[in-house]
Amino acid sequence: MTISLRRLTDIFLDIVFPPRCVGCGREGGYLCSMCRRSIPLLASPVCVRCGRFVSAQGLCVHCPSEPHAYDGIRSVAKFEGPLRDAIHAFKYEGLSALRGTLGELLAEGWTRFQPPGDVLVPVPLHARRMRERGYNQSLLLARELARHTGIPVLETALVRIRATVPQVGLDIHQRRANVIGAFHVCNDEVRDRAVLLIDDVYTTGATIDACAETLRATGALSIWALTLAYA
Repeated sequence: MTISLRRLTDIFLDIVFPPRCVGCGREGGYLCSMCRRSIPLLASPVCVRCGRFVSAQGLCVHCPSEPHAYDGIRSVAKFEGPLRDAIHAFKYEGLSALRGTLGELLAEGWTRFQPPGDVLVPVPLHARRMRERGYNQSLLLARELARHTGIPVLETALVRIRATVPQVGLDIHQRRANVIGAFHVCNDEVRDRAVLLIDDVYTTGATIDACAETLRATGALSIWALTLAYA
């Protein structure tokens, strides 16, 4: 059986630097079984469009008054506790080894919610942010989900053409203004396709909405999004 270079590298690093859980510090893995079980998964009833928790099936109080370019969003869990710690380490501390564990969680969410999509499109980073971080966490998640589901990833169809300030700390109006005109579709791969956008955290939906608007303008049939967490 052939072992990939990536897997060999992970094995070597685990031997030299035994991984510790980002949630509790326990040695043995980057997210231990106890912390993983404590992650508050989202389940029905959720808003049929944005995926927010609701007390009864249907639209939440926000969606009827908020126009969206996307058709729906689903998130796997709440952005708190060990999952928040894991996403922070994955996104800002260079711990790309978490891609497998977080990818499994994303795949479990996909199985639970079954959001439509025949292609996966990761929310892109600007080239400058990509150089700083070294990888796009949404692309790594999309690749892991593709490995579990067999749905192909369009890695270069959607690009971020304008460097935006981080969305953290901005209110909903600032977030929307921040991503206007930030994305561009490079080819016709999304035309007549059902797109499933992949991102790490859904907060207000401004970034996903901006991506969806661009995708829809270039011929995508439908745009749903699946995120690891809902803040």
